[in-house]
Amino acid sequence: MPLWHIYHPANTYTPEDKQNFARDITAYYARVGLPEFYVVALFHELPADSFYVGGKPTAASVRITIDHLARQLDDPEMRKRMTRGLDTLMAPYTHDRGLYLEFNINEVVRDTWMIAGLFPPPIGSDIEQAWAEENKPIPY
Repeated sequence: MPLWHIYHPANTYTPEDKQNFARDITAYYARVGLPEFYVVALFHELPADSFYVGGKPTAASVRITIDHLARQLDDPEMRKRMTRGLDTLMAPYTHDRGLYLEFNINEVVRDTWMIAGLFPPPIGSDIEQAWAEENKPIPY
């Protein structure tokens, strides 16, 4: 499960921007076979007096934390490629709008999370494919 926390000053994103950003995030992970329902994006809109960078208030910054639970990458070069790919995905919602972006990715041990009371199926298994096709957890 990728869980995205997107912290941004008030009025940075319209409801349509949020929908498009969440759609693009979901499409990124669906391309590598993750079920769409694994992807969660939470937008945290902060008042102008509650977002500081370097001890100074800012209205032009976005901070994103991403938790990866469904997949972890062991190869440092693969992690760099993924991180660059995610930066590219975020660009239309951050860099291209003149916003300062900082983000990090946390990789969580796969066997420490559940969905609807179920441990996720093994990577690449038929049941994981069924979860993706049905877009919901199926007991197995």
